[in-house]
Amino acid sequence: MTFDKNPFPEGDADRHALWEMLVRRDIDAFIGQDWTMVEDDFIADSFFGMHAHFLSDADAWRLQFPSLGVYRDEWLRQAKETAATKFAEPLREALFRVTNMRDIDVDGDRATGRWRILMPCTIMDGDEKASRWLLGDYEEEYVRRNGAWLFKKIDYLMNFNVAFDQSWADSAVVRAR
Repeated sequence: MTFDKNPFPEGDADRHALWEMLVRRDIDAFIGQDWTMVEDDFIADSFFGMHAHFLSDADAWRLQFPSLGVYRDEWLRQAKETAATKFAEPLREALFRVTNMRDIDVDGDRATGRWRILMPCTIMDGDEKASRWLLGDYEEEYVRRNGAWLFKKIDYLMNFNVAFDQSWADSAVVRAR
């Protein structure tokens, strides 16, 4: 199996199309720092995004992205920061490997997606390799308009991002799935 194979067959058209938008197109756009590849994937006039800020209690989460423009700016900042990071492995292959997007529920023209990214990664810290663990959860809502799936809402919880040789136990409360 290739690292970037869509887990949903073409016969499962909705889930197949959503995976292509949510995983392949987003990864390629992010690595290329090219917002134009994904800008039409959002309902711009009503989009918003929540951020958990390492808190497991959803009541404590805050509106981090009140508009698509704010989200875009942060997406581009992170894409630029990632591009400047020296990884010890091919980034595109690593992102596909660690993205587990298999929980997509479709009901007519509405859908939800829940996915987790568990990312053991190696970055370059000067001339030294540094190993890190990252765990985050996404909960998203999508709407189909004019035959195309669009983001309606994104919630993200970063459970932890720690050095490999450190415990994540004190860094955050990890939610059970």
